[in-house]
Amino acid sequence: MPDVKRIAMWSGPRNISTALMRSWGSRPDTVVVDEPLYSHYLVHTGFTHHPEWDLIIRHHESDWQKVVETLLAPLPQNKTVFYQKHMAHHLFDHMSLDWTEQLVNVFLIRDPRDMLLSLSEFFPQPAIEETALPQQVNLFRREQQRTGKTPAVIDSRDVLLNPHGLLEQLCEAVGVDFDPCMLTWEAGPRDTDGIWEKHWYSNVIESTSFGNYRPKMADVPPHLQELYAECQALYDELAAHKLMP
Repeated sequence: MPDVKRIAMWSGPRNISTALMRSWGSRPDTVVVDEPLYSHYLVHTGFTHHPEWDLIIRHHESDWQKVVETLLAPLPQNKTVFYQKHMAHHLFDHMSLDWTEQLVNVFLIRDPRDMLLSLSEFFPQPAIEETALPQQVNLFRREQQRTGKTPAVIDSRDVLLNPHGLLEQLCEAVGVDFDPCMLTWEAGPRDTDGIWEKHWYSNVIESTSFGNYRPKMADVPPHLQELYAECQALYDELAAHKLMP
């Protein structure tokens, strides 16, 4: 049996993480999972401001240890890649990270200015933990120390400007062959989409490829300036290691 690659893409909110899930899901050798720890995140935080939070908890497993079992389980026949779309802020101190050592952990980042302007449209006063940057940096440092190697980091801007080049680099970094089918996909929802897709995925559902890069033109509002500075420092640490096509 060929070796199985379990690729964990650790992202933050308001990124191109769902488009990347579509990209990997278009590969015939790959199965994908959509934010499997989201339900646990809602139970643990008690957040009720997320759309249909109660439906998410009812529909998806909220026991993080049971979720982890599914992330490490055998794959269906003829599948050799398991692409896991994760939000890094779904990790908490009470959760052991030993299971992540069985994954190829990679990181998706976005310019903090663009990210905050987008995130604040949904959550006007986000906390630093809700940006996922502290959790991304912590896991990145852990992986560096554990493996003695630098994990792959990709920036959403670079992916949108050069999907082919960045995906080739990413595939090489995680040890799988690049497949041109990753550049396009069929429009429409997927059975693998989380039940929250109707609130967050309208653009991706209509898409058939990566969109164009469109920077935000507005300034970060005054009430988010301190948060912006915190995010920028964390982003810069990760961006120093990002892949370039």
